[in-house]
Amino acid sequence: MNPSNLSTPLLTRLGISVPVIQAPMAGTSTPALAAAVSNAGGLGSLGMGATTVEGARAMIRETRALTSKPFNVNLFVHVPATADAEREARWLAYLAPEFARFGAEPPAALREIYKSSVDDDAMLAMLVEERPAVVSFHFGLPKPHIVKGLHDAGIVLLASATSLDEAMQIERAGIDAIVAQGIEAGGHRGVFDPRQPDEGLGTLALVRVLVRHTHLPVIAAGGIMDGAGIAAVLALGAQAAQLGTAFVASPESAADAAYRAVIANPAVRTTLITSISGRPARGVDNRLAELGRAPERPPFPDYPIAYDAGKALHAAAKAQGNYDYAPHWAGQAVRLSRAMPAAELVATLMREVAQAGS
Repeated sequence: MNPSNLSTPLLTRLGISVPVIQAPMAGTSTPALAAAVSNAGGLGSLGMGATTVEGARAMIRETRALTSKPFNVNLFVHVPATADAEREARWLAYLAPEFARFGAEPPAALREIYKSSVDDDAMLAMLVEERPAVVSFHFGLPKPHIVKGLHDAGIVLLASATSLDEAMQIERAGIDAIVAQGIEAGGHRGVFDPRQPDEGLGTLALVRVLVRHTHLPVIAAGGIMDGAGIAAVLALGAQAAQLGTAFVASPESAADAAYRAVIANPAVRTTLITSISGRPARGVDNRLAELGRAPERPPFPDYPIAYDAGKALHAAAKAQGNYDYAPHWAGQAVRLSRAMPAAELVATLMREVAQAGS
């Protein structure tokens, strides 16, 4: 497979030269990481789900100072949480013994720490002013006026799907391309409605289904860590591959030393964890995941209210050098992780793509 022959309509639309998209990992991706990937010919991404409108603006401007190439801005568009004081109190009482291990008290109450951009006119106005080349959505779709406003500003739109039904919703909404997120992917599952059964399709099966049954370009995401994985999904009809875990070990990411150490551990194993944030997310198996599996555990609070408790417990443990409660998000192929600068990784991936087809 010759990298010079990898141009697709989607790459042309995105203004990139190689079929590599760095996943928008909120809290881990940085302007430096996004710029490095974009400068190397791929599409760098910023995860904006955990920041304010002005924080997002600052990240966009910082990235733009580092690259003149296109980059992606990712928004969380989940259904806003429903507060339930009784359910939240039960969850805090369940976690209280864990806080006590570190001489800490659980919060008196929990907050909805992240605002959804599903109907956020302030975020829309900022993005129309700043005009990043690409905006992507996770957990669902924004209101139609958000889609129209971004399109009118000349912005290319992507959205994550974990099933054919979600992909068809994306197509009907007028989005430009689908990120097919397989069950292997690290971080939060992009399911639109976590109350509904999750078929848990793997990346390869999902890509093929979406290529066959939708009319939009498909971007493969989940378990892709090297050029052989990229070549595989391109052969199945994807027009690009999105990699997240592969970039966590890059020096440009915001991952701390503990995060880098755990993904470099050859014995690392991942699992889907709901107890950290209130939504299923794939990460390194830990004590908080174990608590979430216990048969006696009470119902989880809504996302992201549950995350307020998870972050507080992690902070209490981290203050004493314990990382057993950390949200160390990672995909199933984490054992293929390589620590190298982002631009070097992109170049390495493309050499491997070429080798895979030789």
